[in-house]
Amino acid sequence: MELRQLQYFVAVVEEANFTRAAARLHLAQPGVSAQIRQLERELGQPLLDRSGRSVTVTEVGEAVLTHARAALAAAEGIRQTVDQFSGLLRGRVRIGLLSGAASSRFDMPSLLADFHDAHPKVEISLTEDTSERMLGELQHGALDIAVIGLMDEEPPPGTACQIVVDEPLVAAVAPDDALLTADAERTGIPLTALRDRALISLPRGTGLRGALERACAEAGFRPRIAFEAAAPHVLARLAARGLGVAVVPALPADEAAAAGLRTLEITAPRPRGRVALAWRAAGPVGPAARALLERLCAALPAVGSGGGTAAAGPAGDAREAAGAGNARQAVGAAPGHQAVGA
Repeated sequence: MELRQLQYFVAVVEEANFTRAAARLHLAQPGVSAQIRQLERELGQPLLDRSGRSVTVTEVGEAVLTHARAALAAAEGIRQTVDQFSGLLRGRVRIGLLSGAASSRFDMPSLLADFHDAHPKVEISLTEDTSERMLGELQHGALDIAVIGLMDEEPPPGTACQIVVDEPLVAAVAPDDALLTADAERTGIPLTALRDRALISLPRGTGLRGALERACAEAGFRPRIAFEAAAPHVLARLAARGLGVAVVPALPADEAAAAGLRTLEITAPRPRGRVALAWRAAGPVGPAARALLERLCAALPAVGSGGGTAAAGPAGDAREAAGAGNARQAVGAAPGHQAVGA
């Protein structure tokens, strides 16, 4: 049994596909398949089920996966211990980004490029996904850091977070929408006014969608979702064409007007869109991930009531574990920030 075989096995499990795993490893797909077959022969049990359209892990493979990751982490720890004596930072950092959150507020490419310039030996991988899936990958160790949407101020179990956006959700409608027909000057509506309307929202598994569904349940109804899209600007365009009411993070009036929209504050109850930088409560594994977390926490400062910052919950422990001096969980509202997907 060789470490590279365990590395290939873990990559195939995480990618659920031999071709994608081989591309990630910068290897030819037949070589990856052959090494995993050899590992299975040595262990005497199949680790992967190849019968479906995607590769899945068998029951035995699931049990082996934990030990494989531990062995790879131990080997990486040895390398990092040696590197500390030379002052060299290396390793691999896996980051998840909320679909639709790549904007001027979350200029992740620039942040990662700056980090890569400072630490060229660190390999960085970036994927976009829903908050729900990324939280699972954080907890299972498939991701080190993620930008996610939150339904409320508390971090999900097993994670710590720094809230970087906390804004009210608004109803974005075309200027000739029925909500404005009776009162063209209105600036807000109760959530119950959307009970029978076709709504346009982010998909299930996103924090914004979860916040909307929770608020609707509190108001006594289930939202009628007519259209879904992964990015808020797509939701806005659908609403501008009169296809429904888009529920999106707050937009400045000039941006809404430029998009052909009016926005109405939603009240009673008032749903909010929250975006957070998240990591495992125990802190990221490895100095490279800890160094990147520290840089991201500084670049994406926490928000609190009135725009300040507030430390609370398990993020304080994670700050020490991660070595990230300004990593903290923040609560409250942050007026005036650019809207992003949640």
